[in-house]
Amino acid sequence: MKYTKDEVLEYVREEDVKFIRLAFCDVRGRQKNISVMPDELGRAFDGGIPFYPDAVPGYEGEGSLTLCPDPSTLSVLPWRPEHGRVVRMYSTVALQSGKPHPADTRSLLREAAQDAEKKGFRFHFGAQQTFYLFRLDGDGQPTKIPYDHAGYMDLAPEDRGENIRREICLTLEQMGIRPASSHHEEGPGQNKIDFRFSDALEAADHAMTFQTVVRTAAYRNGLWADFSPKPLPDCPGNGCHINLSLESLGGYTARGEALGAAAAGILDGIAAMTAFLNPTEDSYKRLGGRRAGIAWSGTDRSRLLYMPAGAHRAELRSPDPGTNPYLAFALLVRAGLKGIEKGLALPEENEETGKLPRTLSEARTAAAQSAFIAESLPQVVREAYGVRQGTEAAGNQSEG
Repeated sequence: MKYTKDEVLEYVREEDVKFIRLAFCDVRGRQKNISVMPDELGRAFDGGIPFYPDAVPGYEGEGSLTLCPDPSTLSVLPWRPEHGRVVRMYSTVALQSGKPHPADTRSLLREAAQDAEKKGFRFHFGAQQTFYLFRLDGDGQPTKIPYDHAGYMDLAPEDRGENIRREICLTLEQMGIRPASSHHEEGPGQNKIDFRFSDALEAADHAMTFQTVVRTAAYRNGLWADFSPKPLPDCPGNGCHINLSLESLGGYTARGEALGAAAAGILDGIAAMTAFLNPTEDSYKRLGGRRAGIAWSGTDRSRLLYMPAGAHRAELRSPDPGTNPYLAFALLVRAGLKGIEKGLALPEENEETGKLPRTLSEARTAAAQSAFIAESLPQVVREAYGVRQGTEAAGNQSEG
């Protein structure tokens, strides 16, 4: 259910809500929040809650910014007490003028989705994130000891994560998010939960919420959830496979020609986007094999882009959970629109048109030399990822 401002105010009054979390993320996708009391909610809606962002990546040096909550994203946090409830809303990071800050990637995605709708298309996404469950040591610190040693789609008792996945799925349902399926993945202690498709902004919100719920459920069970791209050197890495589909708003045949053109646009821009979809050094320990070749297939799921015949969707398999989902989806919308506008055609199936960057340094250089990236992302976002437009030096910037 999507709430209005007045409905949120009424809900808070009637449902014994004591804390309201105004959530946002830094430019690299790490979630942050400020909690306010119910008496402050009216002020939050009318003018935002001020905060000082000097320690938040992407927002440094701005003096005071404000958090402006989006009432449609209201959700109860089920793991908090029922009496004296805690709710959460995602928020816009705004300048004193009221405009979104250039590093507010949620606003970048909203703008990209709005531009797509003006051109007659609505993009839908679903993210599939894998994660490892590791044991904690005696001091409550994470180890690299897997919770189990089950394999792909194994059952209990070998699969010890079954009950935790159940808890995660039920919690997500209580928050209005509908998982589609869950199972044990290939790695020891590795798990996967799939989602139904949602519109771009809602899907990115869900991806952010998912990581919070997984980490919370794991810790409540004495475990640590690890979303890093390569937690164990000799085991499968964690991916964030992104499914996308197109809805036509103006009569254009989106389920054929337009989807193919959008997919061609994504393949055309994927090398330049990689610094943002795979933003850490460890990301490149995971990438490799057929996934690293820029190609698509309707039958081979190991290809970079998988487009099963008759399914009217595309699955991009290179991103990992370290990506900021707002930024990732915004780039995919922009690349897809570019492909449609230019009438790009997909190459022959399984024909490789290039390779993904092999290192973070190469990825940053590809992004720095891309006119598409310069047009799609503000300078503050590019520089936060070590991309200095138009220079070879981008590949030599430190990861921070």
